[in-house]
Amino acid sequence: MADESIYNEDNIRSLDWKEHIRLRPGMYIGKLGDGAAYDDGIYILLKEVVDNCIDEFVMGHGKTIDISIKDKLVKVRDYGRGIPLGKMIDAVSKMNTGGKYDSKAFKKSVGLNGVGTKAVNALSSQFIVESVRDGQIKKAEFERGELINDYPIEESNYRKGTKVTFVPDEVIFKHYQYRSQFVEKLLWNYAFLNTGLSINFNGEKIESENGLKDLLAQNLSDEPLYPIIHLIGEDIEVAICHTQAYGEEYHSFVNGQFTPQGGTHQNEFRAAYVKTIREFYGKDYDAADIRSGIISAVSIKVMEPVFESQTKTKLGSTEVGPDGPSMRAFINDFLKRELDNFLHKNPEVSEQLQRRILQAERERKDMAGIKQLAKKRAKEVSLHNKKLRDCRVHYNDEKDNTRKIESTLFITEGDSASGSITKSRDVNTQAVFSLKGKPLNAYGLTKKVVYENEEFNLLQAALNIEEGIEYLRYNNIVIATDADVDGMHIRLLLITFFLQFFPDVIKNGHLYVLETPLFRVRDKQQTFYCYSETEKREALEKLKGKAEITRFKGLGEISPSEFKFFIGADIRLAPVIIGSDTPVQKLLDFYMGKNTPERQEFIIDNLKVEKDLIEETI
Repeated sequence: MADESIYNEDNIRSLDWKEHIRLRPGMYIGKLGDGAAYDDGIYILLKEVVDNCIDEFVMGHGKTIDISIKDKLVKVRDYGRGIPLGKMIDAVSKMNTGGKYDSKAFKKSVGLNGVGTKAVNALSSQFIVESVRDGQIKKAEFERGELINDYPIEESNYRKGTKVTFVPDEVIFKHYQYRSQFVEKLLWNYAFLNTGLSINFNGEKIESENGLKDLLAQNLSDEPLYPIIHLIGEDIEVAICHTQAYGEEYHSFVNGQFTPQGGTHQNEFRAAYVKTIREFYGKDYDAADIRSGIISAVSIKVMEPVFESQTKTKLGSTEVGPDGPSMRAFINDFLKRELDNFLHKNPEVSEQLQRRILQAERERKDMAGIKQLAKKRAKEVSLHNKKLRDCRVHYNDEKDNTRKIESTLFITEGDSASGSITKSRDVNTQAVFSLKGKPLNAYGLTKKVVYENEEFNLLQAALNIEEGIEYLRYNNIVIATDADVDGMHIRLLLITFFLQFFPDVIKNGHLYVLETPLFRVRDKQQTFYCYSETEKREALEKLKGKAEITRFKGLGEISPSEFKFFIGADIRLAPVIIGSDTPVQKLLDFYMGKNTPERQEFIIDNLKVEKDLIEETI
């Protein structure tokens, strides 16, 4: 019998660059995913390629980027300087190789470690790079990081620049698809941060004239209380506004890189904003009241930024450069000077801003007693009893930075559905919250109802979002309801709850709807779970038509032994996305306000689809 404890030279293995990336992709692109979340790996691959184009633009080379995504084929073309032809293959396939190590060429670059494009290469089933410069073109083709075609340098009349074509490997990214909403948001952020840049995406032009002011205007969830404050300085740009919405909303960037998890620049901005406002009004207002209803964007440029991961989602730098001031002093001095001056010159804005602060102060004091009673009731009901079947690892569990991204809370209706999911789940990362009947319609109600209504109070406590999403306990909040009329209604009521009181949960990509199969098609040898009529027909063709067909009418009809297939590695989630062209309050008014002919027509049309589907399977 072999001794498993033996440890010698035979146990030591060296991996080449592509093998290591494919074996440990999370080290390079974060989580994998299937495209249902904005930070899934396929979007990181796209971002890594576009980052290089942006760096060229920032350095003054190439004002246009052409991007197309058709099915799974991605093409990105810039008109910058082009990768030096003799080093092109090394630049996309040799670790620790790249122009960004030379600070003269890339002074304030997004990426500094020369890894991004190599990761795209290694994780793509097809990767083609072409570079044009000095009237010549060089082309190379790879498969999963392996060079398969090295074309000779040829003369060319094409415009200078670099073109990258790739197909994410389905062996790594299973059942994936690019969602245009997430791609467009990524590209719009690039446009907002780089005025003068023009991005052509699938034939549509994306560009911005007013930078972060345009970003805020596009992301306002409610009517602004005053015109957007837009402040620009050397290596810093800020946009600020307030609405009647609850919570705080921030969009932060470093060197043109969106940092969805914030970091030192966002933290220092929040603190500096409070300090400036207190000094302007000469009042020691509570910080939460000052920032209540704020939507803001801050972009800074720093030398040699330090990020907390390869995906660059959170800034760790405490200084703006090796010889520059601290992040705190840099941002504080800018706001103290520019925001203070703006408020003095625009008394109508400063008056409106103060009214919003005083309103938040009154609401906070009025709710103080209600909050105490609500917290006491939550403890008495005990979240760790039947309402919440918790998991072991949470999103903000800093002890395990890998698992925290995966944590999920399923919100279910009824005991049978919650029981099936509870028995099938991964107890390490998946929790279940069981609803008692239909939730209250929260449209038009104040946040007071969150504490007075037991279901809302317990759900808020389970998610730990009373003070905002900074301490959210689960990265994925998944609504798991039946695909019938009642289930759809419950989905809408829950989405209304989040839109009304916690819109940042949705805006930051945390809310999903669980997709479960409509049919089970099987014979004695094989079983197929089908999510649509098309998949059902395909399954019948594979089984040559001789099969048993079961229509799942509710989640409770799916046994735990089957449910594990739908919430495991192959889970299908539909993200709840707020379109940038419709304010949240208009959405709520349409779906949950007084009945209108338009809404009645919408409901009838959508129910007809479900009705036809049911009739066809009887």
